[in-house]
Parts: sequence; structure tokens; C-alpha cells
Amino acid sequence: MGKRPMTVRVARWSAEHPWRAIALWVVFVAVCFVGGSAAGLKEATDEDEAIGEAGRASVIEIAGNFDEYATENVLITAPSGQLDRAAADAAAADAVTRMRATEGVASVADPVLARDGSAVLVAITMTGDADTASDRLAPLQATTTSLQQAHPDVRVEEVGGPSIDKALDDTLGDDFKRAELLSLPVTLLILIVAFGALIAAGVPVLLAMSSVFAAMGLSTLASHLLPSTDTTNSVILLIGLAVGVDYSLFYIRREREERAKGRGHLDAVEIAAETSGHAVVVSGIAVMIAMAGLFLATDVVFSSLAVGSILVVAVSVIGSLTVLPAILAKLGRWVDRPRVPLLWRLSARRSGAPKFWPAVLRPALRHPLMTLLVSVGLLLALAVPALGMKMKFPGMEDLPRTTPAMQAYDRLTAAFPSNGTVHFVAVQAPASKADDVKAALTDLASRAGGDPLFAPVEAGGPEIQVSADRTVSTLEVATPYASRADEARESLDKLRDQLIPSALGTLSGVEYAVGGDVAGSVDYAEHIRGKLPLVMGFVMLLTFLVMALTFRSVVVALTSILLNLLSVAASYGLLVLVFQGTWAEGLLGFTSMESIVTWLPLFLFVVLFGLSMDYHVFVVSRIREAVRRGVPNKEAVAYGITSSAGVVTSAAIVMVAVFSIFATLSTIDMKQLGIGLAAAILLDATIIRAVVLPSAMTLLGKANWWAPKFLRERPAPRHADTSEEPRELVGVR
Repeated sequence: MGKRPMTVRVARWSAEHPWRAIALWVVFVAVCFVGGSAAGLKEATDEDEAIGEAGRASVIEIAGNFDEYATENVLITAPSGQLDRAAADAAAADAVTRMRATEGVASVADPVLARDGSAVLVAITMTGDADTASDRLAPLQATTTSLQQAHPDVRVEEVGGPSIDKALDDTLGDDFKRAELLSLPVTLLILIVAFGALIAAGVPVLLAMSSVFAAMGLSTLASHLLPSTDTTNSVILLIGLAVGVDYSLFYIRREREERAKGRGHLDAVEIAAETSGHAVVVSGIAVMIAMAGLFLATDVVFSSLAVGSILVVAVSVIGSLTVLPAILAKLGRWVDRPRVPLLWRLSARRSGAPKFWPAVLRPALRHPLMTLLVSVGLLLALAVPALGMKMKFPGMEDLPRTTPAMQAYDRLTAAFPSNGTVHFVAVQAPASKADDVKAALTDLASRAGGDPLFAPVEAGGPEIQVSADRTVSTLEVATPYASRADEARESLDKLRDQLIPSALGTLSGVEYAVGGDVAGSVDYAEHIRGKLPLVMGFVMLLTFLVMALTFRSVVVALTSILLNLLSVAASYGLLVLVFQGTWAEGLLGFTSMESIVTWLPLFLFVVLFGLSMDYHVFVVSRIREAVRRGVPNKEAVAYGITSSAGVVTSAAIVMVAVFSIFATLSTIDMKQLGIGLAAAILLDATIIRAVVLPSAMTLLGKANWWAPKFLRERPAPRHADTSEEPRELVGVR
């Protein structure tokens, strides 16, 4: 008989010792989660996140060791029409007096009148750590409320970095909590429909969530080697729920099929381990390889996401191979209890001879060339808009305007443009040249202030900061345009290419860089464009090797790569079509930024390339089973598609539902991520797997399984079921 595969040996042991396997899993999850909590999270610093010239500007500023302080503002404007100067001046004077007596205030500046007379601004410097200032706003906000009550003839608002951060944290925190809370019941509901039984539906969710908790703990531990970011846990939940449910779904469906044929519980588990368990391992390796490509981006954010994703996929695979067989063996037929009457009958009917999918497959099997050309042509047409993809970071103008803080920010930047989009100039030079650097920066600010691309210098002249050791000097140069506007980019180019070299180019031993939101967006987009081909090449090469070794076929491996590329390209095109235009704004509830978020194309590529392998491996494994039993190629393709259609459809619906929930979040980057992933998975599970794949494999025939001698097919597996001929598919020939 030969040595049984590892997946079978592990599953057999777990099934024969279920309580031990379950106890070991519980201990493993608990140790990971508690150990991670005890070790604490090491977050990425500004130095870790530095990219391009904007990153160098941040590093230079950090080297200056400036005292960091948080600033807030009291903004006084007219509720409507012209501002009443007398009422505004009275409110401003009262604001200065009250704020100076408020807890947490270090100093209060004199009121400043806007150039157009539309507003009065009172700047406030807060005490304490700038990073935690948003947690100490209550006394200032209470004072602002009392000011508004005392001066009803004007609008009195508080606005600044800390208040905006707090408002956004509250909004986004509520968003993510809602998404996380909705994900579980939606997933459970879909699985109840798929299985028709509550326990069978609950097992995948339980396994997925335990894998997520374990991975979060491991990720926290790993942060001491590779710093983490605040998005890592959200991605762990997103990926973990998707793959964890998928892997359990594949396994449970196969075990149920084998029991339906009359096999005992242990034999059914063993066959599921040899077939679906093997597919889970291959799929997991493919997903982890794709995620590992993120390391090549040399970006701490992507590295953190790679660590979290790889860990949750690895834990999900381990759980599917160990504790899942134990649970299924212990439950036995109780896994199909309690049954939901109508849904159970539908589930049982779906387990019989399929009718819908043979009809869908008929064109691909009877006219493979025409079907392939039409379907690929449609997907390529959908991908065409991707050629015009623009990449930018979202700016302040893209944040939700539902909070008073953001509405006040709009009024602030309208009246005082220098408080809006700014370029940050950082200069490092010997202390002996500090005066020369300051003079050059003063001249730079003066020349920029006279250019329409930049905001005029406010009264009192430019604010130039010099470090205590006089080696670092900084200057903010404002532009009246939104951070992602073309004029903002033009002002950055003019600053970098003309104004700064002219002002500082004659000074020797001087290092300078321009940072800020605009510079960060431009530099990061260039960074991503440079890294994307490297990441794509790495992922495709290693995925090709894994698929070739798994299926013992170069053609299957190459087809896998091409189909995934087609799926990704179509999703890119759809993303551009939806988000770079304005036609879908009302439909999906967003305001177009006329570009795609900078980090999304690279992240979307690796996630889609990995998750698409879930379906591909599972479907091709079924086709290969039939081929190894001697079933003709066309019938084998039909059998593989139809026998896996139910589980692939259920898994895809789960993913689409979870990703669509994330598309309901307030920020444009989460909307683009959710829509991009949901649409791509939907395309992949339908057109790619049900039309393009069968037509391609039917057209290729025996050539599907060509390989060099060292990759040739091995003997059929011990549990090959020669009695399971796809007789019900004769009609598709």
C-alpha cells in the first residue's frame, strides 16, 4: 500500500484520539493569545515607515529631537452671511481668557483675523505628550461649548489635529466594530443555508475564529522582530475568516459526501484528509507564498500585513488537519444536527445529481474554443480601464464629513489656507551654518508666498524651527490646494526642482528633503510602481513551482497563473471603472478621489492571487481525481466542476459577503478594498472557474497533464473511488 500521506496520518490520529486533539488545540490557541497579550505589541515608528524623500524628511526632523506639542484652535465664524466683527472680537477675547484658565493648556496665542475677514482664529498649545493629546480634549471641548453658549451670535468651534484624530478614531472605530460584528452572523447564516444544519455551520466559524485569535497572539509576538501596524489585526480577521471557513467547508463537504456513500466515520475522515486535506495544504502554501511577496515591497506596513496573513493561514491549515478531523469523528452524524427543515432538504438535494451546473458547463464542453475566446475577451475588456489607473493617497478632503471636527476643518482651511495642505522642508547641516540655513529658508518662504501655487505667508513671517544643537532646521510651506489636487503636485515639483535648490543649493554640507502628505503620496506611489513587478514575479514563479509539483503538470501550473492574472486584471479594471469616475458615487456612498489608493494594487494582487488558489486547487484536484480513475478528459472536467460547484459557491459567497461588509466603512480606502476583493472573488468563482477553466481544460485535453519525466504522475491514491463515475454528466458530452 505504501506510506500514507501526512495529512491522512495526522487526521487518523486525531480521529482516533479526538479529546486529546481538541485539548491540544485549545491549549495551543490559549497559549498563543495569552502569550501575545503578555509580550505586548511593538508598533512601527516613523523611522520604520520612512519611504523615499518624504521619509528622509521625517528622519531628519526626528534627528532634530524637537519638543513635540499638540495644537488646537478656536475658530470663530459667522453662522451665515458676513462675520460680525464686534461679536467675533468679543468671543475671541473671551476665548483667550477662558482657555488660559483651562486644564491641559500650555499657552494661548493672540487672535488672528483671516485675510478676507471671514474668521478669527485663536491658537492653543496643549501640555503633555502630543501623541496622547486626543485623549485629553475634554476640558478644552467643555470650554469651547461654554464659549458658544456665551456668544450665540457667532459660530465657535474647536478644530485641530487632536480633535480631528479623536473624531476619526471614534468614527472608524465604530465602523470596524460594526464590520467585525456583522461578519460572524452573516458568515454563519450563509453556512446554515449551505449545510442545512446548525452544528455543521457552526464548526467552520468556530475553527476560523480560534485560528484568528491564535494568529493575533502570534502576530503580537512577531512584532518584536518585525514591528506591527494598526491595520494588522483587521487584515488577520479578514483573511482568517475567509480561508478558515473555506478550508473547513472543503473538508466537511467531502466528509459528508463519503458518509453519504456508506463509509464509516473514520474512513470518511481519512478520505477527506487525503483529498480535501491535501488541497487545503496546497492552497495554504500558495496563499502564504503570495503573502510572502509583500516582504519584497520593503515597507513595514506590508511586512506587518504579510506576517499577520501568513500566520493566520498557517494556523488555519494546521487546525483543518488536526482539530477538525477530531471534531468530525467525535460528532459523527451529529454534525448534521439540528437540521433546519427546508434548508436541509435543499442541501440534501444539492448533494444529489446536479442539474444547474451541467447546463452552465454545456457551452464550454461542446464549443470550448468559442467559449474561451468570448469569456477571455469579456474579461480583457473589463481589464482595459486598468491601463489608466492613477494612484494617490487619500487626503483630508477624502475623510468622512459626518463629524463636526471635519466640518470645522473645512471652514478653517477656507479662511486660513496655510492651515491646510503643507509641504514640510527639513534641512540638516553643521551647527556653524544654522544662520545661513535660516536665511535661505526665510528667502524660500518669501518667494513661495508670492507664487499662486503656494499660500501667502501669514503675518509675522515664516515659522522656522531650529533644533537645540542647531543642526536641524524645518519649515512648513503651505499650498491652498487639496493634497491630491494636480496643483498640489505641481507645487511639490516646483519646490523640489526649483525653489529649494535655488535657496539651498549654494550651501555645502547641507542635506535637505521635502515631506508632507503630498510628498508622501507621490513618493509612495513611485515606490509601489517600482516594487509591483518584483512582487508579481516572485509570487507567480513560486506559485508556478508549487502547482507544478502538486499536480505533476507544467500545463496546469501555467494555466493557474494565467487564470489568476486574468482575474486580477479584471478586478483592477473594475476598480478603476467604479472609483476613478463619479457614476457610482450615489450607488456606493462615496466621493470619487479620481484615483486608486496607492497601496491597494499591490495588496490586492497578493491577496487575490492567494485566495484564488483556494478554488483553483480544489476544483483541479477533483478533475485530477477523475482523470486518475481513467475518466475521459471532457467528462473529468465536467465532474470536477460540478462536484465542487456547491462548496466553491458557498465559500465564494462567504468571502464576497465579508468583503462587502468592509466596503460599507466610511473611508475611501476600505471601500475600494472591500469592493475590489468582493468583485474579484465573485468573478473568479463564477466566470473564471465555471467558464474559462473548463473551456481551457477541455480544449487542451490530454495536454493538460504534460510534464517532464521527473514530474510525471505517481500511482493513484489508495482511496481512489473507482465506483464514482460521473454518469449524470453524460448529457454534457
